Amino acid sequence: MMNAKSAAPRRRSRWIGIFLKIVGGFVALSLLMVVIYRFVPPPVTWTMLLDPNGITKDWMSLDRMDPDMARAAIAAEDSRFCSHHGFDAVAIAQAMRHNASGGRIRGGSTISQQTAKNVFLFQGGGFVRKGLEAWFTLLIEAIWGKRRIMEVYLNVAETGIGTYGAQAGAIRYFRHGAQRLTRAEAARLAAVLPLPKKRAAIDPHGFTRRYGNSIATRIGIVQRDGLDSCLK
Repeated sequence: MMNAKSAAPRRRSRWIGIFLKIVGGFVALSLLMVVIYRFVPPPVTWTMLLDPNGITKDWMSLDRMDPDMARAAIAAEDSRFCSHHGFDAVAIAQAMRHNASGGRIRGGSTISQQTAKNVFLFQGGGFVRKGLEAWFTLLIEAIWGKRRIMEVYLNVAETGIGTYGAQAGAIRYFRHGAQRLTRAEAARLAAVLPLPKKRAAIDPHGFTRRYGNSIATRIGIVQRDGLDSCLK
């Protein structure tokens, strides 16, 4: 008859085995999803599915999109996009110092991190979600590369109420496709990205207008200094 002392290690071993199988299954599934989305557009995201306003989207390849749209995203969201490996230590440190001083909360997430969150996870905070975000960020940096990350980001990022991607946003606000955005229009779309449900790219006022004008100026700097070189 098995005594309590011998049963305990077996139970522990069984639970460890179950845990390792779950972890192994997650790793295999996440790798498969990342590899598939390296070539296939993500059909839908959790953010889209949970949006009560519906889903309006229209995939456009980065080759067809006006290059100023990607430059605007870099200027607004992640100036070191082409030089970091998924995480920007400088931006994170700056955000921590800024948030410690009070005022408007600022994030330090890169475009890579935002893409990982938008495609594979859900909105909101928490250590578990941030840990998963870091995992998927490492995977897409290694498997997709910068150009694919930017392409997916500009197609799944929310650009308005129930509107996803630069193409759908351009049609919503400017009545034409993202392949012929002006620099000012690209900057306005990028200005909407942090708060797409509260900001509008058409006839913006106040902070959104000032922010868009600032982004439009920085687009020229991104182009001049080759900050978008990884997309060519």
